[in-house]
Amino acid sequence: MLKRETDTASANQKNKYINMSSRDDISSREESQAAAAMEQVQQISISELYPFEGHPFRVVDDEAMLRMVESISKSGVITPIQARPDPYGGYEIISGHRRCHAAKLAGFQTLPVIVREMDEDESIIVMADANLQRENILPSERARAYKMKLEAIKHQGARSDLTSDQVGQKLRSVDKIAIEANDSAKQVQRYIRLTNLIPELLNMVDEKKIAFNPAVEISYLKKEEQESLLEAMNYVKVTPSVSQAQRLKKQSQTGSLSFDFICEVLSERKKDEADRVTFKANDLKKYFPKSYTPRQMENTIIRLLEQWQKKRQRDQAR
Repeated sequence: MLKRETDTASANQKNKYINMSSRDDISSREESQAAAAMEQVQQISISELYPFEGHPFRVVDDEAMLRMVESISKSGVITPIQARPDPYGGYEIISGHRRCHAAKLAGFQTLPVIVREMDEDESIIVMADANLQRENILPSERARAYKMKLEAIKHQGARSDLTSDQVGQKLRSVDKIAIEANDSAKQVQRYIRLTNLIPELLNMVDEKKIAFNPAVEISYLKKEEQESLLEAMNYVKVTPSVSQAQRLKKQSQTGSLSFDFICEVLSERKKDEADRVTFKANDLKKYFPKSYTPRQMENTIIRLLEQWQKKRQRDQAR
């Protein structure tokens, strides 16, 4: 009798656990299904979509944007936008800012959107990765995206391992970014250095008025020194070469980089300019038929110089 009661109690306890497990499984499935439903493509009004805060990639009405508007007008938005819900209403765009702008210009009212629940760090990483795949990215955009992603990865690492070595964590984060961007860790760090430039100088890098390598060296100058450099460049009408930028950086480290010193360095002729002979196109065109291309003019000049050299050698041999 006692054994039967014990068996009955054991069975009831077992059924209790089975029921609890089943309820947990059902609840888990329901949560997964709800999450999957949220990540399905939804048609969302453009008026409910707004840009990601601190988004480093520019959305401008240039020729590329006009081509995108034309493409979307014909075929619609093929690749859905990614966004996350805002607890206060609407959706924050994670990737697809240019597509959203182009669709708005094309007169669309709604867009296909994949809505995902993402925290701030995950959103930054997804946003950076989606945009870094584009072909035409300005140096400033790549620099800011690398920096934002690095800080997000480091933050994630800090949350998961509060005792991790900070220097080691930084190196691992940079290596991770480099691998995913198909770049070198050193180059990633060099791009991030550009974020230390004052806006005016960073714009000049985007406009190719200052080359990338000198810009990296200039980024080590203090803010007031960069402002002096900008003033000196406007005064002397030249930009620094790599070697000149390195000299300015070295002088800055001594704490004695002055406006006069910057002007003195910039006034020196760059080595490549000293070794280069240039001609204005208008000065050469009068010696050639109008149909001649620059390449044809160059080939003709080289051929004539070779003939002149041979003649000089014959004259000297006599």
